[in-house]
Amino acid sequence: MTRDRGGPPSYSPLVPIEAIDDPSDPRIAEYRDLRDAELRRRQGVFVAESREVVHRLLVESRFRARSVLVTRPGFDGLRDVLEDAAARIPILLTNPAIVRAVAGFNFHRGCLAIGERGAEPSLDEIAGPEGPRRLLALENVTNPDNIGGLFRNAMAFGVDGVLLSAGSGDPLYRKAIRVAIGASLSIPFARVGDWLHALQTLRETGYCVIALTPDAAAIDVAEFGTHRPVPERAALLLGAEGVGLSAATRRAAHLEVRIRMRPRVDSLNVATAAGIALHRLYGSAG
Repeated sequence: MTRDRGGPPSYSPLVPIEAIDDPSDPRIAEYRDLRDAELRRRQGVFVAESREVVHRLLVESRFRARSVLVTRPGFDGLRDVLEDAAARIPILLTNPAIVRAVAGFNFHRGCLAIGERGAEPSLDEIAGPEGPRRLLALENVTNPDNIGGLFRNAMAFGVDGVLLSAGSGDPLYRKAIRVAIGASLSIPFARVGDWLHALQTLRETGYCVIALTPDAAAIDVAEFGTHRPVPERAALLLGAEGVGLSAATRRAAHLEVRIRMRPRVDSLNVATAAGIALHRLYGSAG
């Protein structure tokens, strides 16, 4: 891309950027009604939103991008990545008004992309590799902000994979991806139908299964790395706010741990709690 003095940006003919100036253009049909998450799921696609997330989708993701819809400021911010991607997928240049008309929400982040879901890894693929391994296991965590926050924490502390119960939210929901800053595009995850069987499988494959709970009788997580060794192969279990982990899930764990708090404070946001626990378990492990 070059910029003439005093004029608008011009794009090299060697870079196949496609201009979109009509909201009815069939090339942006997949971007219509992006708020309909169930429709996107049935179509086998997801939406990546913001420059940071689209960058991760194009550079670090395990998913394939199908196209990118970008404004001129967004293109300028991702120029090298988008020019490279233009050899593989359509890069569609437009303006915010057209995106708002097509997508159905106020668009101010400069960049959207459509990604292909593909097949999720199996439980065995997530848990199977030998050696040191760090997993999160989420039981009925539905809030997309919490899902996104948990994946962001998982990326920060080197978690290798995430297991989700059947009742947990979608890590590829648009808001969850955005809150995670795209972490769910690179961290493998699997949804399991038989939750208790999955936890038993973890035990049988050498995981120390650790349930995080506010119960005062649980072990203080601060003991790990001081009075207790940090397990090299561990799965940290987290439940939804308010309800927490089910009794059956807690019974399936080897250990129950808690975060020590002031009296009369019974719990933390689940993503916050996970960040504290993961820092204690893995923050100095590299």
